[in-house]
Amino acid sequence: MNVRASIEREGQAGRARRFSGHAVQFDASGAAFFPELGLLVVSDLHLERGAAHARRGFFLPPYDTGRTLAALAAVITRYRPARVVSLGDNFHDRVGAREMPADTREKLASLAQDCDWVWINGNHDPDGVGGLPGRVFDVWTFEGLTFCHEPTRRAGAEICGHLHPSAVLHRPGKSVRRPCFAADELRLMLPAFATTRGGLDLRHRAFSGLFNRKLLNVHMLGPDRVYSLPFAALGC
Repeated sequence: MNVRASIEREGQAGRARRFSGHAVQFDASGAAFFPELGLLVVSDLHLERGAAHARRGFFLPPYDTGRTLAALAAVITRYRPARVVSLGDNFHDRVGAREMPADTREKLASLAQDCDWVWINGNHDPDGVGGLPGRVFDVWTFEGLTFCHEPTRRAGAEICGHLHPSAVLHRPGKSVRRPCFAADELRLMLPAFATTRGGLDLRHRAFSGLFNRKLLNVHMLGPDRVYSLPFAALGC
């Protein structure tokens, strides 16, 4: 397969694609926007990650939450959604929402007050978001779509996060690894939105059985655009 010919280079917002009958744009920030639904989806914010590690004696620069919130504010300004869904691991641990500094909490609350905000509980933060504005669910359904943190085996179209998908594109003499969206006909998995996101290669056994690889498309995040290609074009 000609890898260069397979790659579609898109702008910051990406071109509109379809998932389960709905138009969706994959943003280079890691957010997905459904224009017909006025719906913006992010996953794995991992707010207060630095503070969580500090509580355990591992000190990281304490800037992760501010940078993630700035990126979130920017993508909300870009799309002006009527509704935002955050797909779990909103905070890095159970106490992150409670221990968040007051000024940071106010910034997050102001974002959540401007639209209908839906929080999905994750494995890092199963107890919710400490009274922040918005509605809280373990699983939420809307317009035929199921929103959850971890991928499941339930029937129907599912939008999830949790695994922080990334893709490695092999080319002669080098390889490129980037966070990515992964989508087949039934499941759309988002990359982590956190600025300290990391990523797990789509070839890892954790993804086994989650996607129809013949129909799997990968949308890799570049610094200012999205690069889309079939999973098969990634190379060995």
